[in-house]
Amino acid sequence: GSSPWQTLRDVQLPLALPTIMTGVNQTLMMALAMVVVASMIGVQGLGQPVLKAIANQYFTLGLFNGFAIVGVAIIFDRISQAFGGRLQQSREAAHG
Repeated sequence: GSSPWQTLRDVQLPLALPTIMTGVNQTLMMALAMVVVASMIGVQGLGQPVLKAIANQYFTLGLFNGFAIVGVAIIFDRISQAFGGRLQQSREAAHG
């Protein structure tokens, strides 16, 4: 038999890791989506230039700033997926 801690560490967490990493990924994406919404109430950050461009009808500037936020989202997405993949591979290698 194994202790509850060993069961958690060696069985349950490795099986749940893909789902946990999906949750982390979705949380990052939602946080980035909220930067424009937060700028509507006066919060400084990435969303402020997008909101100013929209308010002043600078389509190109708004598009450029929007693409910058999308670029950051893609980078975070790739990093979190790579991190999850490495964790999964190291777990599989450790347990043969």
